[in-house]
Amino acid sequence: MREPFLPLQTPAAGVPAHLALIMDGNGRWAQQRWLPRVAGHKEGVASLRRLVRACLERGVAVLTVFAFSSENWRRPEEEVSGLMSLLLLALGREVSELKANGVRLYVVGERHKLSPQLVQKLQAAEQETAGCRRLALNVCFNYGGRWDIAQAAQWLVQQGLPISEHSLSQASALAHVGDPDLLIRTGGERRLSNFLLWQSAYTELYFTDCLWPDFGAAELERALQDYARRQRRFGQTAEQCAGAAPSIPAGSVHA
Repeated sequence: MREPFLPLQTPAAGVPAHLALIMDGNGRWAQQRWLPRVAGHKEGVASLRRLVRACLERGVAVLTVFAFSSENWRRPEEEVSGLMSLLLLALGREVSELKANGVRLYVVGERHKLSPQLVQKLQAAEQETAGCRRLALNVCFNYGGRWDIAQAAQWLVQQGLPISEHSLSQASALAHVGDPDLLIRTGGERRLSNFLLWQSAYTELYFTDCLWPDFGAAELERALQDYARRQRRFGQTAEQCAGAAPSIPAGSVHA
């Protein structure tokens, strides 16, 4: 279990402290341009770089992105191999800039199927950015929401601890940052696809047809404006929330 991430800043009103994102549409973006699917994933890395900068500018404390799901192993071998190579390349190129900008990198997911070289690079990148506190960047790689719930329950059983909502939240792979306020999915699909199933119980959802490589500042601004107009009640009535901040359920408090 990781230590809680303690951000240096608090976001302004109407800005999510924890933003989650399903980066969907890379392959379709490439196919529309008669390019191999891996070219779309490469362009997606550039989009993620822009998003990190935008989150830093807006004061977002935590950004969690879905980079590779546990189901993505079913994709063509060439695409999976290209994604692994792309992650290795991105780690070599991006970590120094992340550190310079105060971004702490966490790679969240099951690692036993990854190559020893990749696991070593992931651990080194996490260690290099361990002192950063402006933004936590969780890259969910070989991650699945059902796996997360199962591994949390298994860990609690092994420790002889009772299973409750609170203990499962504390044993989850993202316990160090708390639950997301807003989850954006690009690419036109309207589902979670096994992403943050436990953590998204009270998360606001926003879906856009924009393909991930085309997602920029304007699209992010539209999502944030939509989020700012919503009233988060956490089970209370609108009248109760009008006079005071809603009571956030256990497990949803941000670090």
